[in-house]
Amino acid sequence: MKIFFDFVTEIPFVSLSESVSRPVKLGEMQELGMENVSRVRVLAVLVALVPIVLLATASRLTPNPEGLGTHQQLGLPPCTSRVLLGIRCPACGMTTSWAYFMHGQWIQSVHANSGGFLLAIGSCCVVFVAACKAIWVELKMAGYQKNAALVAIGILAITIADWAFRLASE
Repeated sequence: MKIFFDFVTEIPFVSLSESVSRPVKLGEMQELGMENVSRVRVLAVLVALVPIVLLATASRLTPNPEGLGTHQQLGLPPCTSRVLLGIRCPACGMTTSWAYFMHGQWIQSVHANSGGFLLAIGSCCVVFVAACKAIWVELKMAGYQKNAALVAIGILAITIADWAFRLASE
């Protein structure tokens, strides 16, 4: 029996042969002296907490009807790009979009910043996947990493396309 580690989560996997591998069950982890289950669970909870805090903060904000500027309720200054250059930056409307999203006003969320709407959905997915990992430690995450990167690239592309459309229509 050969032991190797999943490169993403460092959870030990047992290889019964060179071509077959399966997650190590909790009892086997203790038998093998590998007690990193609680470490993985704590890490999963910490990963989930980041978007939870952001979503909770957005839920307490009142979306600005202008479609941007909601971040100023947090004590942040106006958008530097708007102040110095007179144009919106790609993130203009992102906080407003999240606030609309958390208030269930999804159409307004997309209108404020479509990338922000998709990012809010992505954040909810991160919470879900992290919760699954905390519950089922043996869940292999390597397959999710590539998909998450592709989704992030897609959201970035949509955010930039949305920004270019907004610049062209101003």
